Amino acid sequence: MFEKLGNAFSNVAKSLGEKELKEQDIDENLSQLEISLLESDVATEVIDKIKLNLKEKLVGNKVSRKEIEEFVKKSLIQNISNMFDEAGSFDLLENIKSKTDPQDPFLILFVGINGTGKTTTIAKIANLIQKNKISVVVAASDTFRAGAIEQLREHTNRLNLKLVAQNYGSDPAAVARDALLYAKSHKIDCVLIDSAGRMQTNKNLMEQIAKISKVVSPDLQIFVGDSLAGNDTVSQAREFHQHTNFDGAILTKSDADARGGAALSIVAVTKRPVIYVGTGQEYDDLILFNKNTFLEKVFGPSEPEPVSEPEPVSEPEPVSEPEPVSEPEPVSEPEPVSEPEPVSEPEPVSEPEIKESSTDPFEGINTKDIEDFAELFDVPPPTSDKKAFEMAKKIRQWITDGRPK
Repeated sequence: MFEKLGNAFSNVAKSLGEKELKEQDIDENLSQLEISLLESDVATEVIDKIKLNLKEKLVGNKVSRKEIEEFVKKSLIQNISNMFDEAGSFDLLENIKSKTDPQDPFLILFVGINGTGKTTTIAKIANLIQKNKISVVVAASDTFRAGAIEQLREHTNRLNLKLVAQNYGSDPAAVARDALLYAKSHKIDCVLIDSAGRMQTNKNLMEQIAKISKVVSPDLQIFVGDSLAGNDTVSQAREFHQHTNFDGAILTKSDADARGGAALSIVAVTKRPVIYVGTGQEYDDLILFNKNTFLEKVFGPSEPEPVSEPEPVSEPEPVSEPEPVSEPEPVSEPEPVSEPEPVSEPEPVSEPEIKESSTDPFEGINTKDIEDFAELFDVPPPTSDKKAFEMAKKIRQWITDGRPK
């Protein structure tokens, strides 16, 4: 879509980038641009405006040779973008919803010549409105072209919509008024009005449209043009705008349009926005026209400026707590060297004292010592207590002496 128009702008940008910027070279390249734009269905007055704007920016401009191509491309994009901005824009669905009085439905009158897809476009708009929960009725005010009423009836039957129609040759304004009265009585939100599609130079056609406008006072008038018709579509738009001052345009068959000049020219010539573009034969093949999408298709996607990575914020180094100054350990006084304790002489083992009053004279003497003593000295067992005490005394003495043999 729009390849030819894109090539025309691209070629002039590249060509200018290969030369030093002299006025003669600029004129030569702009002449080539003019031919390419004419072949892309751009209107003559639009071409002149583009050339003049570009020349003003280039002549005497100190741009390095390496940057010329990008400079020209950006200048063209800005120039065309401004044309779309001057035409403005509006939201069709929001406009319809903003009119809330049930006794004052929103009226849209469609204008354009035969063969542009006007009837199919009305059906697409009706489908779009209905999907957005807005009630709609259609008026068959094209009472001139044979088959126009039947064609529109076929669409409304498929969409399950009411069609208000009369016989061929009836007054188109009367049909529009009948549709308006029907909408008011049935509290319908929106009325779509078809109109006869004779050539834009036909005086009777323009008078009929003017009469419809006078009788029902439509809220919007929309021009429907064929993208593939090129400069013919631009001429049609110019004529219809002069007679009807329409509010916006819908371009059909845009999916097959390789040139793209019609949309740009209609916007620049009429100062009216393109609202929708048709992209096929199905009822859903209708998309909102978007300026940025158009510019991308013509010039290619704009390269985003590289986003510089933010420098990592260095974490502040943790401030180390000062180590506590350790108090000097107190110097311990040397312990006084203790004088060695005198080695005590072992106390002599005291012999068990013989207690005369004890009933056992051998108390405290080991039995073995008694036996050894008796055997060693052949001492007979004592026969009395006295002898027993005497023997015990001798044994203790013997033990004290170290048990001599």
